[in-house]
Amino acid sequence: MKEFELKYGCNPNQKPAKIFMANGAELPISILSGRPGFINFLDAFNSWQLVKELKEALGLPAVTSFKHVSPTSAAVGIPLSDKLKKACFVDDIEGLDDSPLACAYARARGTDRMCSFGDWVALSDVCDVTTAKMIKREVSDGIIAPGYEPEALEILKTKRKGNYNIVQIDPDYVPDPVEHKQVFGITFEQGRNNFKIDRALLSNLVTANKTLPDSAVRDLIISLITLKYTQSNSVCFAVDGQAIGVGAGQQSRIHCTRLAGSKADTWFLRQHEKVLNLPFKDTLGRPDRDNVIDGYINQNEEDVCAEGNWQKYFTTRPEPLTEAEKKAYLSTVSGVALGSDAFFPFSDNIERAKRSGVQYIAEPGGSIRDDLVIECCDRYGMAMAFTGMRLFHH
Repeated sequence: MKEFELKYGCNPNQKPAKIFMANGAELPISILSGRPGFINFLDAFNSWQLVKELKEALGLPAVTSFKHVSPTSAAVGIPLSDKLKKACFVDDIEGLDDSPLACAYARARGTDRMCSFGDWVALSDVCDVTTAKMIKREVSDGIIAPGYEPEALEILKTKRKGNYNIVQIDPDYVPDPVEHKQVFGITFEQGRNNFKIDRALLSNLVTANKTLPDSAVRDLIISLITLKYTQSNSVCFAVDGQAIGVGAGQQSRIHCTRLAGSKADTWFLRQHEKVLNLPFKDTLGRPDRDNVIDGYINQNEEDVCAEGNWQKYFTTRPEPLTEAEKKAYLSTVSGVALGSDAFFPFSDNIERAKRSGVQYIAEPGGSIRDDLVIECCDRYGMAMAFTGMRLFHH
C-alpha cells in the first residue's frame, strides 16, 4: 500500500486527504480493521514512537493512551497493587499479573480515564489476549501495534460493530533523518528529533541532593520520553513506572505544572479508601463512573453527594471527601518524578511540584533564574538534573 485515502483531514471540510510516502515507497503499516482518519494517524504515529522509545530505553513493554496528539499517560509493564487495580477498574481481569503488556495498558488507560475516553492506544509489543480483552470494553478509537495474536485480533475486531481501527506497523521501519511539513502552503524542513533519552542524560545533578534511586531514573526517563511526544509547553509527573499527570500545550510553564499536578493529585486520590468504596449502582457504566469520581474528588460542576444527585449514581448517599481529608492524604505522597520539556523560569513550579510529592526533577536548565530554582529544590531536599536538552514538540 503506497497511499491511503482518508475520509477528510482534521475537519470534514478539509478534502481531499490521504497519507502516502513522499518517495513513492510502501507505507510501513497495514490496516487490519476500520478506516482510520487524519487525526487517528497523527495519534498513531506519535504514540508508536513513544512506546517504541520507552521499550528501547527501559527494556519493558510500554503502552500509551493518546488524545488529540498528546499522551494522557504512558506506562511500562510493572505489576499493579490490589488498590491500584481497583482504582484503574481492572481488579476483575484474570491473568493480568501474567502479562506485562496488559499491566502497562492497565496503568496507561487507568491514569486519566476521563481524558482517555475515545483514545488511541499504542503498544510496544504484540497485542495479547489479556490486553485485547481490556481494550475491548473501553471507549477507544483505535490501536497501533507491531502485531496481534490471532485471538486478540478477533477480539478487537468485534469492537464498534467491526469498525474499530486496528493498525499494524512494521517495527523495523526507520524514517528518513530529515522531515517536512507544510503550514499555509509553506514547507518546513528539519532533522528528526532522534535525541536519545537514557540514564546518562540524568548525570548532571545540580542540587545538594545528588541521589537518584533506580526507580527515580526509570520514572524520569518515562517522563522525558512522554514529553518528547507531547504538544509543548509541557510538564509530566511520573511515579511507579507510569506518567500520572501530563500538562500539555500551555503557554505558561506554571500553568503546565498546575495542570499536570492537579491530574497527579486526582490520580492519587482515586486510590483513597472513600473513592475505592463509593457505592455505585450496578447499572452505572464505566465512563459515567469516571465522571462521578472526578466530580466527587474535585467538586466540579455537580455536587454528586447532594440530595437529588446522589440517587442517580449511588445505592446510598456517600460522605463527601473533604478538603482536609484530601490534603492529609496527599501529604503522605512522596517519590514522584517530574520532567519539563524546557527550563523552569521561576521557582513557583517547584513549590507547586512539592505539593504533589515530587522529589526528583529533570529539566534542561539555562534560565537566568536557575540559581533560585536550585535553591528552592535544596530547601525541600529534592534532587534535580539539568539535561541540557529542550524537548519541544509541535
